[in-house]
Amino acid sequence: MIRTQNGQVFCDWRRKYVRLTPEEWVRQNFLHRLVDHFGYPMNLIAVEVPLQNKRADAIVYTKDLTPLVLIEFKAETVPLTQKTLDQAVVYNRQLNVPYLILHNGPQTVFAHVTNNEIAFLPSIQEWNQLSN
Repeated sequence: MIRTQNGQVFCDWRRKYVRLTPEEWVRQNFLHRLVDHFGYPMNLIAVEVPLQNKRADAIVYTKDLTPLVLIEFKAETVPLTQKTLDQAVVYNRQLNVPYLILHNGPQTVFAHVTNNEIAFLPSIQEWNQLSN
């Protein structure tokens, strides 16, 4: 359940209220969907993860805390473009995760990364499919 008050939204992952921007609304809704509908463990998702001079919007980890999925969020009004994918790829150079998700509300891109090649998948994989 997403809780809002006075222009803020409670982030269950950061355990505090944060400014309710359009991108934050997309992030909160999508992360709850990953947990509620795709079985991703809430405690294996980190938000606003520091990278060198950047921050990853969210990272999903394996049970042994290896980065598994890098998620890049945009507001609903911001289309997912090659620039968005490039941003995720740059972040992934530091993490080397096998999966990328780009999401802006109406659009979701799910991709598998191997040997610096990106294969786009038709839909988000459930947690039990990814973690095996």
